[in-house]
Amino acid sequence: MDPLDVISNIEQVIPNFQPVFSADEHKIIGYEVLGRIVHDNGEAESLGPFFTGTDIPDEFKIEVDERVTRRALDQFIEADQEGLIFINRDARLIMADHGESFLDLLLEYQEKGIQLNRIVLELSEKTFLGDFEQLVHVLLYYKTYGVKIAIDNVGSSMGELDRLSQFSPDILKVDLSQLRNDAGNKLYKDILFSLSMLARKIGASLLFENIEINYQLQFAWLNGGRYYQGYYLKHPSSGFLESDILKEKLKEKCQDYIRYEKKHLEAGYRFADSLHKEMTQKISQMKKQSEDFDYLLNEIAIAFTDKCFRLYICDENGFQVSSNILKVNGNWEIHQRFKGKNWSWRPYFLENIFRMRINKKGLLSDIYSDIDSGEPLRTYSYPFGNGLYLFMDLSYEFLFEEESLLY
Repeated sequence: MDPLDVISNIEQVIPNFQPVFSADEHKIIGYEVLGRIVHDNGEAESLGPFFTGTDIPDEFKIEVDERVTRRALDQFIEADQEGLIFINRDARLIMADHGESFLDLLLEYQEKGIQLNRIVLELSEKTFLGDFEQLVHVLLYYKTYGVKIAIDNVGSSMGELDRLSQFSPDILKVDLSQLRNDAGNKLYKDILFSLSMLARKIGASLLFENIEINYQLQFAWLNGGRYYQGYYLKHPSSGFLESDILKEKLKEKCQDYIRYEKKHLEAGYRFADSLHKEMTQKISQMKKQSEDFDYLLNEIAIAFTDKCFRLYICDENGFQVSSNILKVNGNWEIHQRFKGKNWSWRPYFLENIFRMRINKKGLLSDIYSDIDSGEPLRTYSYPFGNGLYLFMDLSYEFLFEEESLLY
Protein backbone atom coordinates (compact mmCIF):
# COMPACT_ATOMS: atom_id res chain seq x y z
CA MET A 1 0.00 0.00 0.00
CA ASP A 2 1.44 3.34 -1.11
CA PRO A 3 1.31 5.73 1.87
CA LEU A 4 1.18 8.75 -0.46
CA ASP A 5 -1.99 7.36 -2.04
CA VAL A 6 -3.56 7.14 1.41
CA ILE A 7 -2.55 10.64 2.47
CA SER A 8 -3.51 12.23 -0.84
CA ASN A 9 -6.92 10.55 -0.65
CA ILE A 10 -7.47 10.93 3.08
CA GLU A 11 -11.04 12.13 2.52
CA GLN A 12 -11.76 8.56 1.37
CA VAL A 13 -10.53 7.09 4.66
CA ILE A 14 -13.45 5.80 6.73
CA PRO A 15 -13.98 3.74 9.88
CA ASN A 16 -15.48 0.27 9.89
CA PHE A 17 -16.94 -1.27 13.00
CA GLN A 18 -16.52 -4.87 14.10
CA PRO A 19 -18.96 -5.88 16.85
CA VAL A 20 -17.82 -7.41 20.12
CA PHE A 21 -20.26 -9.88 21.71
CA SER A 22 -20.62 -10.72 25.38
CA ALA A 23 -20.75 -14.22 26.84
CA ASP A 24 -23.18 -13.33 29.63
CA GLU A 25 -25.83 -11.35 27.72
CA HIS A 26 -25.20 -12.81 24.23
CA LYS A 27 -25.42 -9.37 22.67
CA ILE A 28 -23.19 -6.69 21.17
CA ILE A 29 -21.49 -4.68 23.92
CA GLY A 30 -19.30 -2.52 21.71
CA TYR A 31 -17.38 -2.10 18.47
CA GLU A 32 -13.76 -2.11 17.47
CA VAL A 33 -12.90 0.76 15.12
CA LEU A 34 -10.99 -0.37 12.01
CA GLY A 35 -9.53 1.89 9.32
CA ARG A 36 -10.54 1.46 5.68
CA ILE A 37 -9.91 3.42 2.47
CA VAL A 38 -12.61 3.44 -0.21
CA HIS A 39 -11.23 3.22 -3.77
CA ASP A 40 -12.81 4.80 -6.82
CA ASN A 41 -14.50 1.50 -7.72
CA GLY A 42 -16.30 1.56 -4.37
CA GLU A 43 -14.28 -1.24 -2.78
CA ALA A 44 -12.99 -0.70 0.76
CA GLU A 45 -9.46 -1.84 1.62
CA SER A 46 -8.10 -2.43 5.12
CA LEU A 47 -5.53 0.08 6.36
CA GLY A 48 -3.87 -2.58 8.50
CA PRO A 49 -0.75 -2.76 6.28
CA PHE A 50 -0.53 1.05 6.34
CA PHE A 51 -0.47 1.20 10.15
CA THR A 52 1.92 -1.74 10.56
CA GLY A 53 4.31 -0.81 7.76
CA THR A 54 7.78 0.00 9.06
CA ASP A 55 8.67 2.30 6.13
CA ILE A 56 5.69 4.63 6.54
CA PRO A 57 6.36 7.98 8.26
CA ASP A 58 4.91 8.33 11.75
CA GLU A 59 3.25 11.67 10.89
CA PHE A 60 1.26 9.90 8.13
CA LYS A 61 0.07 7.23 10.55
CA ILE A 62 -0.89 9.81 13.19
CA GLU A 63 -2.86 11.87 10.67
CA VAL A 64 -4.79 8.88 9.34
CA ASP A 65 -5.33 7.49 12.86
CA GLU A 66 -6.92 10.75 13.97
CA ARG A 67 -9.07 10.89 10.85
CA VAL A 68 -10.43 7.39 11.46
CA THR A 69 -10.99 7.99 15.19
CA ARG A 70 -12.78 11.30 14.73
CA ARG A 71 -15.12 9.94 12.07
CA ALA A 72 -15.85 6.89 14.22
CA LEU A 73 -16.65 8.96 17.31
CA ASP A 74 -18.81 11.29 15.23
CA GLN A 75 -20.80 8.28 13.95
CA PHE A 76 -21.23 6.97 17.50
CA ILE A 77 -22.67 10.32 18.55
CA GLU A 78 -24.90 10.71 15.48
CA ALA A 79 -26.31 7.19 15.91
CA ASP A 80 -26.74 7.70 19.66
CA GLN A 81 -24.85 4.43 19.93
CA GLU A 82 -24.38 2.78 23.32
CA GLY A 83 -21.67 0.41 24.50
CA LEU A 84 -17.89 0.37 24.34
CA ILE A 85 -15.67 1.88 21.63
CA PHE A 86 -12.41 -0.01 21.00
CA ILE A 87 -9.76 2.32 19.53
CA ASN A 88 -6.46 0.89 18.27
CA ARG A 89 -3.24 2.78 18.89
CA ASP A 90 0.46 2.05 18.51
CA ALA A 91 2.10 2.42 21.94
CA ARG A 92 5.15 3.99 20.30
CA LEU A 93 3.08 6.70 18.59
CA ILE A 94 1.12 7.43 21.75
CA MET A 95 4.38 8.05 23.58
CA ALA A 96 5.64 10.44 20.89
CA ASP A 97 4.10 13.26 22.94
CA HIS A 98 3.66 11.32 26.19
CA GLY A 99 0.02 10.58 25.38
CA GLU A 100 -1.16 14.20 25.40
CA SER A 101 -2.72 14.45 21.92
CA PHE A 102 -4.75 11.26 22.31
CA LEU A 103 -6.08 12.39 25.70
CA ASP A 104 -6.91 15.84 24.27
CA LEU A 105 -8.93 14.17 21.52
CA LEU A 106 -10.86 12.09 24.05
CA LEU A 107 -11.56 15.09 26.26
CA GLU A 108 -12.84 16.97 23.24
CA TYR A 109 -15.36 14.21 22.53
CA GLN A 110 -16.25 13.95 26.18
CA GLU A 111 -17.60 17.48 25.86
CA LYS A 112 -19.64 16.28 22.87
CA GLY A 113 -21.29 13.61 25.00
CA ILE A 114 -19.16 10.45 24.95
CA GLN A 115 -18.31 9.23 28.43
CA LEU A 116 -14.68 8.22 28.70
CA ASN A 117 -15.54 5.00 30.56
CA ARG A 118 -16.88 3.79 27.21
CA ILE A 119 -13.49 4.19 25.55
CA VAL A 120 -11.27 1.10 25.33
CA LEU A 121 -7.73 1.91 24.26
CA GLU A 122 -6.47 -1.18 22.48
CA LEU A 123 -2.74 -1.44 21.96
CA SER A 124 0.10 -3.89 21.55
CA GLU A 125 3.21 -3.09 23.57
CA LYS A 126 5.37 -5.86 22.10
CA THR A 127 7.06 -3.56 19.58
CA PHE A 128 7.48 -0.68 22.03
CA LEU A 129 11.19 -0.04 22.59
CA GLY A 130 10.97 3.14 24.63
CA ASP A 131 10.74 3.76 28.36
CA PHE A 132 8.38 1.04 29.54
CA GLU A 133 7.80 2.68 32.93
CA GLN A 134 6.74 5.90 31.21
CA LEU A 135 4.26 3.97 29.07
CA VAL A 136 2.79 2.34 32.17
CA HIS A 137 2.53 5.78 33.82
CA VAL A 138 0.62 7.22 30.83
CA LEU A 139 -1.79 4.30 30.65
CA LEU A 140 -2.52 4.42 34.37
CA TYR A 141 -3.12 8.17 33.99
CA TYR A 142 -5.67 7.47 31.24
CA LYS A 143 -7.42 5.05 33.59
CA THR A 144 -7.99 7.87 36.11
CA TYR A 145 -10.30 9.38 33.46
CA GLY A 146 -12.20 6.12 33.16
CA VAL A 147 -10.51 4.95 29.95
CA LYS A 148 -10.22 1.16 29.77
CA ILE A 149 -7.02 -0.52 28.59
CA ALA A 150 -7.00 -3.59 26.34
CA ILE A 151 -3.71 -5.33 25.51
CA ASP A 152 -3.83 -6.86 22.04
CA ASN A 153 -2.39 -10.10 20.67
CA VAL A 154 -1.34 -11.50 24.05
CA GLY A 155 -1.75 -15.10 22.88
CA SER A 156 1.14 -14.96 20.41
CA SER A 157 3.80 -16.13 22.91
CA MET A 158 4.39 -17.03 26.53
CA GLY A 159 6.84 -14.20 27.15
CA GLU A 160 6.19 -10.84 28.80
CA LEU A 161 3.30 -12.05 30.98
CA ASP A 162 4.76 -10.18 33.94
CA ARG A 163 4.81 -6.97 31.89
CA LEU A 164 1.11 -7.30 31.13
CA SER A 165 0.07 -7.08 34.76
CA GLN A 166 1.90 -3.76 35.18
CA PHE A 167 -0.60 -2.10 32.83
CA SER A 168 -3.50 -3.12 35.09
CA PRO A 169 -5.34 -3.95 31.86
CA ASP A 170 -9.10 -4.22 31.86
CA ILE A 171 -9.10 -6.58 28.88
CA LEU A 172 -6.62 -9.10 27.46
CA LYS A 173 -7.29 -9.66 23.77
CA VAL A 174 -6.36 -13.15 22.59
CA ASP A 175 -5.92 -14.16 18.95
CA LEU A 176 -7.45 -17.57 18.17
CA SER A 177 -6.41 -17.75 14.52
CA GLN A 178 -3.84 -20.49 15.26
CA LEU A 179 -6.56 -22.80 16.53
CA ARG A 180 -8.18 -22.73 13.10
CA ASN A 181 -5.09 -24.19 11.48
CA ASP A 182 -4.37 -26.74 14.21
CA ALA A 183 -7.22 -27.48 16.61
CA GLY A 184 -5.01 -29.99 18.40
CA ASN A 185 -2.14 -27.61 19.13
CA LYS A 186 -1.50 -28.59 22.75
CA LEU A 187 1.26 -26.03 23.40
CA TYR A 188 -0.85 -23.15 22.14
CA LYS A 189 -3.79 -24.30 24.25
CA ASP A 190 -1.50 -24.37 27.29
CA ILE A 191 -0.40 -20.79 26.53
CA LEU A 192 -4.03 -19.67 26.35
CA PHE A 193 -4.81 -21.51 29.59
CA SER A 194 -1.96 -19.62 31.27
CA LEU A 195 -3.41 -16.36 29.98
CA SER A 196 -6.83 -17.23 31.38
CA MET A 197 -5.22 -17.80 34.78
CA LEU A 198 -3.36 -14.49 34.52
CA ALA A 199 -6.55 -12.64 33.60
CA ARG A 200 -8.31 -14.10 36.62
CA LYS A 201 -5.45 -13.11 38.94
CA ILE A 202 -5.23 -9.49 37.75
CA GLY A 203 -8.96 -8.93 37.34
CA ALA A 204 -8.97 -8.58 33.56
CA SER A 205 -11.58 -9.86 31.12
CA LEU A 206 -10.62 -12.07 28.18
CA LEU A 207 -11.65 -11.05 24.67
CA PHE A 208 -11.09 -13.79 22.09
CA GLU A 209 -10.72 -12.45 18.54
CA ASN A 210 -10.42 -13.93 15.04
CA ILE A 211 -13.12 -16.49 15.78
CA GLU A 212 -13.88 -18.02 12.38
CA ILE A 213 -15.30 -21.46 13.20
CA ASN A 214 -17.53 -22.98 15.85
CA TYR A 215 -14.63 -24.83 17.53
CA GLN A 216 -12.91 -21.52 18.31
CA LEU A 217 -16.07 -20.07 19.83
CA GLN A 218 -16.50 -23.18 21.98
CA PHE A 219 -12.86 -22.96 23.05
CA ALA A 220 -13.30 -19.29 24.00
CA TRP A 221 -16.37 -20.15 26.07
CA LEU A 222 -14.64 -23.07 27.78
CA ASN A 223 -11.58 -20.96 28.64
CA GLY A 224 -13.27 -18.07 30.37
CA GLY A 225 -13.82 -15.71 27.43
CA ARG A 226 -16.10 -12.86 28.43
CA TYR A 227 -16.08 -11.24 24.99
CA TYR A 228 -16.03 -12.69 21.46
CA GLN A 229 -15.13 -11.21 18.08
CA GLY A 230 -14.60 -12.60 14.60
CA TYR A 231 -16.01 -13.39 11.18
CA TYR A 232 -17.89 -16.43 12.52
CA LEU A 233 -20.04 -13.92 14.40
CA LYS A 234 -20.05 -10.77 12.25
CA HIS A 235 -17.78 -9.08 9.72
CA PRO A 236 -16.79 -5.43 10.11
CA SER A 237 -19.21 -3.00 8.45
CA SER A 238 -19.62 0.72 7.91
CA GLY A 239 -22.58 0.92 10.30
CA PHE A 240 -24.01 -0.47 13.49
CA LEU A 241 -26.19 -3.52 14.14
CA GLU A 242 -29.02 -4.36 16.48
CA SER A 243 -27.41 -5.35 19.76
CA ASP A 244 -29.51 -8.55 20.01
CA ILE A 245 -28.85 -9.66 16.43
CA LEU A 246 -27.21 -12.95 17.51
CA LYS A 247 -28.83 -13.36 20.90
CA GLU A 248 -30.77 -16.51 20.06
CA LYS A 249 -27.91 -18.07 18.09
CA LEU A 250 -25.40 -17.46 20.88
CA LYS A 251 -27.85 -18.71 23.49
CA GLU A 252 -28.28 -21.96 21.53
CA LYS A 253 -24.51 -22.31 21.08
CA CYS A 254 -23.99 -21.75 24.79
CA GLN A 255 -26.52 -24.45 25.65
CA ASP A 256 -24.76 -26.84 23.24
CA TYR A 257 -21.42 -26.14 24.91
CA ILE A 258 -22.92 -26.63 28.36
CA ARG A 259 -24.40 -30.01 27.38
CA TYR A 260 -21.08 -31.07 25.83
CA GLU A 261 -19.08 -30.01 28.89
CA LYS A 262 -21.51 -31.63 31.33
CA LYS A 263 -21.30 -34.86 29.34
CA HIS A 264 -17.50 -34.96 29.66
CA LEU A 265 -17.55 -33.97 33.32
CA GLU A 266 -20.11 -36.66 34.05
CA ALA A 267 -17.99 -39.26 32.22
CA GLY A 268 -14.98 -38.28 34.32
CA TYR A 269 -16.88 -38.50 37.59
CA ARG A 270 -18.44 -41.84 36.65
CA PHE A 271 -15.05 -43.24 35.76
CA ALA A 272 -13.46 -41.96 38.98
CA ASP A 273 -16.29 -43.47 41.03
CA SER A 274 -15.95 -46.82 39.26
CA LEU A 275 -12.18 -46.79 39.71
CA HIS A 276 -12.57 -45.96 43.41
CA LYS A 277 -14.73 -49.06 43.91
CA GLU A 278 -12.30 -51.29 42.01
CA MET A 279 -9.30 -49.90 43.90
CA THR A 280 -10.99 -50.25 47.29
CA GLN A 281 -11.86 -53.87 46.59
CA LYS A 282 -8.35 -54.70 45.35
CA ILE A 283 -6.57 -53.03 48.29
CA SER A 284 -8.87 -54.63 50.86
CA GLN A 285 -7.80 -58.03 49.57
CA MET A 286 -4.10 -57.19 49.80
CA LYS A 287 -3.45 -55.09 52.89
CA LYS A 288 -3.49 -58.02 55.24
CA GLN A 289 -0.87 -59.79 53.16
CA SER A 290 1.93 -57.23 53.17
CA GLU A 291 3.02 -53.76 54.28
CA ASP A 292 5.63 -53.65 51.52
CA PHE A 293 4.42 -50.69 49.38
CA ASP A 294 6.41 -51.72 46.31
CA TYR A 295 4.92 -55.21 46.47
CA LEU A 296 1.40 -53.84 46.88
CA LEU A 297 1.83 -51.38 44.00
CA ASN A 298 3.16 -54.10 41.74
CA GLU A 299 0.09 -56.20 42.45
CA ILE A 300 -2.20 -53.20 41.78
CA ALA A 301 -0.28 -52.43 38.58
CA ILE A 302 -0.91 -55.94 37.29
CA ALA A 303 -4.61 -55.64 38.13
CA PHE A 304 -4.95 -52.29 36.31
CA THR A 305 -2.37 -52.90 33.60
CA ASP A 306 -4.81 -52.05 30.81
CA LYS A 307 -5.36 -48.56 32.27
CA CYS A 308 -2.10 -47.21 33.71
CA PHE A 309 1.63 -46.99 33.16
CA ARG A 310 2.95 -45.62 36.48
CA LEU A 311 2.03 -45.87 40.19
CA TYR A 312 3.51 -44.53 43.42
CA ILE A 313 2.47 -43.65 46.99
CA CYS A 314 3.05 -40.35 48.83
CA ASP A 315 2.30 -39.13 52.33
CA GLU A 316 0.03 -36.12 52.90
CA ASN A 317 3.00 -33.73 52.66
CA GLY A 318 3.96 -34.99 49.22
CA PHE A 319 6.95 -37.16 50.17
CA GLN A 320 7.06 -40.34 48.12
CA VAL A 321 7.19 -43.40 50.37
CA SER A 322 7.30 -45.99 47.61
CA SER A 323 9.30 -46.58 44.47
CA ASN A 324 7.85 -45.83 41.06
CA ILE A 325 6.20 -48.86 39.53
CA LEU A 326 6.65 -48.16 35.81
CA LYS A 327 5.58 -50.05 32.70
CA VAL A 328 8.48 -50.36 30.26
CA ASN A 329 7.91 -52.17 26.95
CA GLY A 330 4.86 -53.86 28.42
CA ASN A 331 6.63 -55.08 31.58
CA TRP A 332 6.37 -53.62 35.10
CA GLU A 333 9.59 -52.41 36.69
CA ILE A 334 10.46 -51.01 40.15
CA HIS A 335 12.41 -47.71 40.06
CA GLN A 336 13.62 -47.05 43.58
CA ARG A 337 15.36 -43.73 42.87
CA PHE A 338 12.06 -41.85 43.18
CA LYS A 339 11.54 -42.87 46.83
CA GLY A 340 11.84 -39.84 49.13
CA LYS A 341 11.13 -37.22 46.44
CA ASN A 342 8.66 -34.46 47.33
CA TRP A 343 5.82 -33.49 44.99
CA SER A 344 4.03 -30.83 47.06
CA TRP A 345 5.25 -28.15 44.61
CA ARG A 346 2.96 -29.49 41.91
CA PRO A 347 -0.13 -27.36 41.20
CA TYR A 348 -3.19 -28.42 43.23
CA PHE A 349 -1.28 -31.24 44.99
CA LEU A 350 -2.03 -30.17 48.56
CA GLU A 351 -5.52 -28.98 47.63
CA ASN A 352 -6.32 -32.41 46.22
CA ILE A 353 -4.88 -34.12 49.32
CA PHE A 354 -7.30 -32.14 51.48
CA ARG A 355 -10.20 -32.93 49.17
CA MET A 356 -9.47 -36.66 49.39
CA ARG A 357 -9.02 -36.48 53.15
CA ILE A 358 -12.38 -34.78 53.62
CA ASN A 359 -14.43 -36.64 50.98
CA LYS A 360 -12.75 -40.04 51.48
CA LYS A 361 -12.82 -40.57 47.71
CA GLY A 362 -10.35 -40.62 44.85
CA LEU A 363 -9.90 -37.83 42.31
CA LEU A 364 -9.30 -37.75 38.56
CA SER A 365 -7.07 -34.91 37.32
CA ASP A 366 -7.57 -32.92 34.17
CA ILE A 367 -5.44 -33.54 31.07
CA TYR A 368 -1.82 -32.46 31.36
CA SER A 369 1.51 -33.33 29.73
CA ASP A 370 3.89 -35.85 31.24
CA ILE A 371 7.24 -34.26 32.19
CA ASP A 372 9.23 -37.21 30.81
CA SER A 373 7.38 -38.27 27.66
CA GLY A 374 5.40 -35.10 26.86
CA GLU A 375 2.32 -37.21 26.19
CA PRO A 376 -1.08 -36.16 27.54
CA LEU A 377 -2.24 -38.09 30.60
CA ARG A 378 -4.56 -37.96 33.58
CA THR A 379 -3.73 -39.03 37.12
CA TYR A 380 -6.08 -40.87 39.41
CA SER A 381 -5.40 -40.19 43.12
CA TYR A 382 -6.70 -42.50 45.83
CA PRO A 383 -6.72 -42.15 49.68
CA PHE A 384 -4.70 -45.22 50.62
CA GLY A 385 -5.22 -44.83 54.37
CA ASN A 386 -3.03 -43.87 57.34
CA GLY A 387 -2.21 -40.50 55.76
CA LEU A 388 -0.97 -42.07 52.53
CA TYR A 389 -2.21 -41.48 48.97
CA LEU A 390 -1.81 -43.62 45.88
CA PHE A 391 -1.25 -41.99 42.48
CA MET A 392 -1.92 -43.86 39.26
CA ASP A 393 -1.04 -42.29 35.90
CA LEU A 394 -3.45 -43.37 33.19
CA SER A 395 -1.88 -44.13 29.82
CA TYR A 396 -2.60 -42.14 26.68
CA GLU A 397 -3.62 -45.34 24.89
CA PHE A 398 -6.30 -46.03 27.49
CA LEU A 399 -7.57 -42.44 27.47
CA PHE A 400 -7.70 -42.48 23.67
CA GLU A 401 -9.77 -45.65 23.66
CA GLU A 402 -12.20 -44.22 26.23
CA GLU A 403 -12.41 -40.96 24.19
CA SER A 404 -14.63 -39.17 26.71
CA LEU A 405 -11.67 -39.09 29.11
CA LEU A 406 -9.21 -37.57 26.63
CA TYR A 407 -10.47 -34.01 27.06
